[in-house]
Amino acid sequence: MPMHNSEIADSFERLADLLEIESANPFRVRAYRNAARTVRGYPRGMSDLLEDGEDLSELPDIGKDLAEKIHVMVETGKLPLLEEVESRTPPALSELMKIEGLGAIRVKTLYKKLKVKSLDDLKTAAQDGKIREVSGFGEKSEEKIRKHIERYAGGQERTKLMDAEDIAKPLVEYLKKAEGIKDIIIAGSYRRRKETVGDLDILVTAKRGLTGKKGESSIMGHFTDYDEVDEVVSKGKTRSTVYLRSGMQVDLRVVPQVSYGAAQHYFTGSKSHNIAVRTMGVKKGYKINEYGVFKGGKRIAGETEKSVYEKVGLPYIPPELRESRGELDAAKEGKLPKLITLEDIRGNLHTHTKATDGRNTLKEMAQAASELGYEYLGITDHSKRLTVAKGLNKKRLLEQIEEIDKLNEKLDDIVLLKSIEVDILEDGSLDLPDSVLKKLDYVVGSIHHKFDLSRKKQTERILKAMDNDYFSILGHPSGRLINERDAYEIDLEKVLRGARDSGCFIELNAQPERLDLTDDGCKMAKEMGVKISIATDAHSSSNLNYMRFGVDQARRGWLEAKDVINCRSLKELKKLFKK
Repeated sequence: MPMHNSEIADSFERLADLLEIESANPFRVRAYRNAARTVRGYPRGMSDLLEDGEDLSELPDIGKDLAEKIHVMVETGKLPLLEEVESRTPPALSELMKIEGLGAIRVKTLYKKLKVKSLDDLKTAAQDGKIREVSGFGEKSEEKIRKHIERYAGGQERTKLMDAEDIAKPLVEYLKKAEGIKDIIIAGSYRRRKETVGDLDILVTAKRGLTGKKGESSIMGHFTDYDEVDEVVSKGKTRSTVYLRSGMQVDLRVVPQVSYGAAQHYFTGSKSHNIAVRTMGVKKGYKINEYGVFKGGKRIAGETEKSVYEKVGLPYIPPELRESRGELDAAKEGKLPKLITLEDIRGNLHTHTKATDGRNTLKEMAQAASELGYEYLGITDHSKRLTVAKGLNKKRLLEQIEEIDKLNEKLDDIVLLKSIEVDILEDGSLDLPDSVLKKLDYVVGSIHHKFDLSRKKQTERILKAMDNDYFSILGHPSGRLINERDAYEIDLEKVLRGARDSGCFIELNAQPERLDLTDDGCKMAKEMGVKISIATDAHSSSNLNYMRFGVDQARRGWLEAKDVINCRSLKELKKLFKK
C-alpha cells in the first residue's frame, strides 16, 4: 500500500509536536519539521523515488537517518519512533498545538495542571472556566481558545487542495488501468480548484458490456479493490462510494458517453451556478440534468459541457468561475475574463534561501527557476526581527546584495532580483532602514507578529508601511493558514485603495496552506485596479512548483495575465517598481 507524501509529512510533524511538548532538543524538533516541509512539498512521491532507486538522503533537510525513517514508513506504514513517543505522551496533544494560541509549553501546562489529553478535554475545560485558573492564561486566553476550538473543529471536515491532490492523483492513475475505461475526470470543488476539498467526485465513461460475477461492473470491482479503500459504503453497476484510509469519501460514477458533458457540468457545480443554468434552460423550454439537455423526451445536447452552455446561449465557462459571482452575466455580455495560465508566469518574486530559513543556495534556486523557464527570480529572505528564521540584518543583507550581483554576472538565462521580506513592525515602520532598502530592486513587506491588533490598527499599520518610498509588495496580506490560523482583521478594501494610491502591489501567496489573497480578494483587487504578484514564498527549490496553486486561486479570482505583475518582462517589471 503506497504511502502518500502528506501522510509521511503528517507523521514527522506529529513527532515534532510531541517531542517539543517533551522539551526535546530544539534542533532535533526543527529537523523533523524541516523534513516534513520537504516531503510535503516535493513534486514526486517518496514511494516512487524509492521504487526508482533514488537516494532520499540527498533531498534537502533529509539526510541518512531521516531517509531511513521514510523508507521504513513506505515499507510498513509506520514510524517506530513516533509510536514510542506516543506510548509515553498522549498523541492527541499534537492536535491541540493546532489550536491558535497553544504552543508546546501551553499544551504541556494544560496537560499537567488539568489533565487535558484531547480536544474534547480542552473544550470541556474551556466551557467549565478551568483554563483561566491556570497560571499564564486568564479569562481572555480562555475565551480565545474556546473560539478557536470551534473554528478548528469546523475547518477539519475539508482537505487542503494540495493534500487532496496527493490522494487523488494515484487513485486516478490506478483507475485508468481498469479494463474499458475511456474518459476519466475529477469533478466537484476539486475541479473548481477550491482551496479545500470536501470529497472526490470521479466520473468515467466506459465501453459497454463490462460486467463480472453477479453482474457487477468490472470497473466498480477495480475501484473498490483499491488498496487504500477503508470502507465500501455502497457498490453498484454505475455508482459506488468508498471511504479511503485518509478519511476522504470518494464517489465513482460511470456515465454514458452521450451524457459525459452534462455529468461534468452537473457534478462540477457549484450548486448555485447549476441552478442558474437550469433556470435559463427552463425559460427556453429545456430540461437540464446530469444526463443531458432535453426538449420533451429527446436529448438535444450533453456529450460535451460546451454543448450544454450553447443550448442556453452561453459560451463555455471555466470551472474556476462557476460560483455564481457574476460569471453568467459576464458570459451573456461576452465579458468573461481570459484567465491567466501557468504558462503566462515569467518569474517568481518571493523566495527564500539558506541565508535565512530556506533550504537551497542562491545558485540552486536560480538553476531551479531557470529550469521552469523563468526570466527572473526574486530573492526575499527574512529581515532581522524574525530571529527564528535567522533574519538578515543590514550587514548581512548588504553582503547578500553583493553575492547576488556576482552570481548574476555568471548566469546566462535568468536574472536574480535583490529583495527582502521585511517585517512590518507594530507601528507600521519597516524592520530595516531606507538606506539599505533603497539598494534593492523591490521590497516585500509582511506581518509576522501582533496578529491580534484591532481591525483599525492593523489596517493603519499596513497603510503606513505602504507609504514607505521603497515598499513594493504586501506579502501574504491576511496572514491566514488554512484550517490552522484565522486571518488577522483588516479592512481589505481600504488596504487595496491604499496600495493603488501608493503604487504598491498585493501578493497572492501560492503556499498551499496560505493561498492568500482569497479568490474574493483577488476579484476585489482586479475591480479596483490593483495589480497582483503571484509568488510561491518558496523555502526550497521544489517549492517553486507551488506556483500552479497560486494560478488556480488567481483564476478563481477572475485574474488575467494583465492583472499579474510577474507575467511582465523583466524590463516592464522594473518600470512598475519605480514609484
